[in-house]
Amino acid sequence: MNRITQCMHGRGTVSGVMRHQNRPLSEMPGKYLAFARDYRPVVFWNLTDRCNLACAHCYSRSGPACGTEEELSTGEALTLIEDFAAAGVPLILFSGGEPLLREDLPELARAAANRGIRTALSTNGTLITADAARMIRDCRIGYVGISLDGAGPETHDAFRGTAGAFERAMEGFARCREAGIRTGLRVTLTNANRGELEALIDLAAALGASRFCLYWLVPSGRGGDAYDRLQVGPEEVDGALTLLYRRALETDPGSMEFLTVDAPQDCVHLLRAMERDGSSDVAEAEALVRSLNGGCSAGRRVANIDPQGNVYPCQFARAREFLVGNVREQPFSRIWQEAENPVLSRFRAVPRELAGKCGKCGYRDLCGGGCRVRAYAAGGDHASEDPFCFVDTGR
Repeated sequence: MNRITQCMHGRGTVSGVMRHQNRPLSEMPGKYLAFARDYRPVVFWNLTDRCNLACAHCYSRSGPACGTEEELSTGEALTLIEDFAAAGVPLILFSGGEPLLREDLPELARAAANRGIRTALSTNGTLITADAARMIRDCRIGYVGISLDGAGPETHDAFRGTAGAFERAMEGFARCREAGIRTGLRVTLTNANRGELEALIDLAAALGASRFCLYWLVPSGRGGDAYDRLQVGPEEVDGALTLLYRRALETDPGSMEFLTVDAPQDCVHLLRAMERDGSSDVAEAEALVRSLNGGCSAGRRVANIDPQGNVYPCQFARAREFLVGNVREQPFSRIWQEAENPVLSRFRAVPRELAGKCGKCGYRDLCGGGCRVRAYAAGGDHASEDPFCFVDTGR
């Protein structure tokens, strides 16, 4: 993640991290977890492939036609949560498919909370009724991220493949707000919605969102099928990052934070912008970026588990070549500690062995070489350059 708001207020973030760094991860405020010295991972857990929508960019190919075959049972899921607790996992992000279609979600969320693990929910928002919002709150799920792909129904519903999806997502935001649940807006920027970014930021502010999170398209699942058609180019990337930086400058950091996901090289744009503006926080911002040891948290601070219990370095690294193990065969805690695991070794190597422009880039110590999923998808080589990086490699 490129934590725009936190880095722009670098001195405050550094002091907050220092104040909490000797506490257990379970007691560290969520906004500082990314900078913790302890590498016990945040787990992105895809509970199900079932979904009431069929989005064009879904990285897991979820949809209404997906069933429950081979999903972890409730008993297996509860055992996994016990293992997470023993391993010191600080946060579980329940995702899908649509996680609200998993009937035992309340039981799983309560089990995690009772074991001291914080939880969040990644959802399309369309199933959040007043009753669902109360359930989310009562199960102590601390944050809900709702995805929107357009500032209005025309763009969003086309992306989601379902008429009325936008209005139901708006209803979901309202119900969460009424229930007092901290909620954020997430958007994947593509050629289909690039002109609506500022309107989406305005909408997030109007909805009372505490976080605005911009994702970049990754060639995984249906996102891979649509990648060449939907992926934006260098001018759009620069324009979007410039806009987010400007809006972050104008926004009270206590009301809404800005961040980007799936392109570690975004930090270079942020640091350059802060240097250009003479920010007094630029040194602390660079220190925070360097503390992430290369930007991408996959395989280190982040893990993914799919509905069948397969373990991957992140939610986008879902090809067989990225498979780390399966929790039905070995506990997650043991899988994650395997220093010789070839997949984890590649993701954890510092510095990474990189080819092409990433291998020669003067900023590789900041971003770590970009996204390895995009690099692999482009040429079948984990070490090749990230084709989505448009940073001028000269210092």
